[in-house]
Amino acid sequence: MTINRRIFLGTGMAALAAPMVQAASHGKPNVVVVGGGAGGATAARYIARDSKGEIDVTLIEPTRMYYTCFFSNLYIGGFRELSSIGHSYGTLAAEYGINVVHDWAIGVDRDAKTVSLAGGGKVPYDRLILSPGIDFVDGAVPGWDLSAQTRMPHAYKAGTQSELLRRQITAMPEGGTYVMVAPPNPYRCPPGPYERISMVAHVLKETNPTAKIIIADPKEKFSKQALFEEGWQKHYGGMIERFGPDFGGGNVSVNPDAMEVDIDGEIVKADVCNVIPAQKAGAICDAAGLSEGNWAPVDGHSMQSRMDENVFILGDACAQGDMPKSGFSANSQAKVAAMAVRGALTGSRVFPAKYSNTCWSLIAPDDGVKVGAAYEPTDEKIASVSSFVSQTGEDADLRKRTYEESLGWYAGITADMFG
Repeated sequence: MTINRRIFLGTGMAALAAPMVQAASHGKPNVVVVGGGAGGATAARYIARDSKGEIDVTLIEPTRMYYTCFFSNLYIGGFRELSSIGHSYGTLAAEYGINVVHDWAIGVDRDAKTVSLAGGGKVPYDRLILSPGIDFVDGAVPGWDLSAQTRMPHAYKAGTQSELLRRQITAMPEGGTYVMVAPPNPYRCPPGPYERISMVAHVLKETNPTAKIIIADPKEKFSKQALFEEGWQKHYGGMIERFGPDFGGGNVSVNPDAMEVDIDGEIVKADVCNVIPAQKAGAICDAAGLSEGNWAPVDGHSMQSRMDENVFILGDACAQGDMPKSGFSANSQAKVAAMAVRGALTGSRVFPAKYSNTCWSLIAPDDGVKVGAAYEPTDEKIASVSSFVSQTGEDADLRKRTYEESLGWYAGITADMFG
């Protein structure tokens, strides 16, 4: 074929429009990580650190400042500044040599082993780790979609949404009504909605004590229910009312323009409405053809996708067996995946997978509770092998120590994620 000027310019411009984003690997294997949260950032850091230069790592994350969903409720409650839950990727790039690409991953060509970026580029990989967090199920709450999130925020992806919800709460009229539409199982951070209720109640008790809180909940029961209900009665008596499925909590629709919530035919006028819809794996899992239903199935021994041995899926996006979807879980899974990836690409030793999780929740000042477990993989799932939970009636000193323990954990996990 003779290449004339028109063909050369045409193919050249196409290449410029969709460049191949190459790592300077010099023959080294490439690992691409999509998502810079508790799963992705941890996996990227551990692979880069422990491979000692034998693997090139690229981390794709659209935000330059990552706000953790865990502890965002404490910001809403006034116990943290927003800046205290925000983290940058500078240390991962500067100290660990990770190629941090701030862009959206929008597609995966599993045959060509490339990730497509919204900016037009493609990133090649030898192994791919997906840790994209959650997206919301379309139509899960009739009347609500992402176009309504400024009127009725979800605040289940931290940052701007968290700030918006806090401002709405502090601007509520005297004696106003806060309504939460809680999500069905499974979803990110099982105690999260109920810790949020506690934090909202704490703010309102101080600034708007005649305000009311209503929870429309499709679940018959929820994580740490006895602990939360005991705490609500102790600290916020008469302020919080929950409607479970027996009382219409599973039949809810909203009207964002009118700020109304329909709970099984009963119209509630809301001054603030926090809609947390049903959830599914981040969109890149569907785009890659790795989801089954709402979640992406994995092999618990390694966190490998059950559909592609070259892809690993972490955190909220995967079907986790007995493990809850939490930051602690994602961080634990990331270490298993990082070890498996290094073993596959460098021949390093791979130890049997073990996992752990703890979820702390703050009910009121110095009143912290927790739940957790240890897990091991089976051929079918990640299975719980032991568990613990705070008890009702614990003394104030123990609850204060539990809260302080959570502060130490936050400092430790964010250092483990971001260096």
